[in-house]
Amino acid sequence: MRLRGEYLGAGRAGTTARGLHHVAVLCADVERTIRFYQGVLGFPLTEIVGNRDYAGSSHFFFDIGNGNLLAFFDFPGLELGPYAEVLGGLHHLAISVEPERWVELKGRLDAAGVEYLEESGTSIYFRDPDGARVELISDPLGEMYGLSVL
Repeated sequence: MRLRGEYLGAGRAGTTARGLHHVAVLCADVERTIRFYQGVLGFPLTEIVGNRDYAGSSHFFFDIGNGNLLAFFDFPGLELGPYAEVLGGLHHLAISVEPERWVELKGRLDAAGVEYLEESGTSIYFRDPDGARVELISDPLGEMYGLSVL
């Protein structure tokens, strides 16, 4: 593959980034989102603040491990419509969990009646209450289906 040869040279330079601070996703209902991500998935809510860019909106954060955060905004009154996968938009969030937690979370999804698709024995794909696609993957960070990607 031409791109692989051209851009994945032998001496990969170090990154200029420290890590992922947060990913921000839109939601329609703050409390429903908290119940799902904290209650079902076990990601602790760490903070809720007002959105500096839109009065009446909340900006809130969940701990997804390794110093990373998953954040949400709501925009009450804007009627943004349903979630849609569009070019340049979010396709899915892939969150690494320990294998024993993966099994536990699969049970939690079952108990909550959340439909999911299991792939390769290490990934579960499902949609959050607003329709955003989430993947729980039991592979370690930097690996995917036995391939080192980091």
